[in-house]
Amino acid sequence: MNVAVIADIVGSRTLPDRAAAQRLLEDAIARVERDVPLAVRELRSTVGDELQGVYPSLDAAMAALLLLRLALPDDVDCRFGVGVGALGEVPSRAGALAEGPGWWAAREAIDVIHAKQARTIPGARTWVAVDANAAHVQLGLANAYLLARDQLVSAMSARTRRLVYGRLLGVTQAELAAAEGITQSAVSQALGAAGAGALVDGFAQLRDQIDGSRSRG
Repeated sequence: MNVAVIADIVGSRTLPDRAAAQRLLEDAIARVERDVPLAVRELRSTVGDELQGVYPSLDAAMAALLLLRLALPDDVDCRFGVGVGALGEVPSRAGALAEGPGWWAAREAIDVIHAKQARTIPGARTWVAVDANAAHVQLGLANAYLLARDQLVSAMSARTRRLVYGRLLGVTQAELAAAEGITQSAVSQALGAAGAGALVDGFAQLRDQIDGSRSRG
């Protein structure tokens, strides 16, 4: 079942250059989709600071959003609401409008993560909500994983995010060291201190699930 994703830019009203931030965000989205094409419809701006996208499964959405968080520069960050449920469209002269329980669930999810970020979990960025009529989803496990991984990513420097992004794509530590102009030992230390091993292994498990779903389909 396709899943809906709604994203918004954290602190968009206080950004010194909103247009530049939008370009950086769209560049990051395009990069992720080039490197690991997972979206049915990649995230696109709708109105204000909001974006909407569609992914073929919850696993695909979680994998893509991890890559996107790592690809974003220091001064641009997003929240993500993931909605599992039927997706539809309403015809309009302005183009088809997203509608249906999956989108309503995504809206609920982004409201939840906004509240968590504002109150008790500043590093939280991603949440999943499921329509009552959707297929069974292990919602608690998904959200527990997302909270833990978001906390790791939120604590990283821009360089560490670049290093982790590379490791998710299979780039060696030696190659990353050469690209960054640092030693392989420094790469290893940065990855270890950031808890990158857990992210790399978790991403690999998501990719295994995605590949398995594709082979069964």
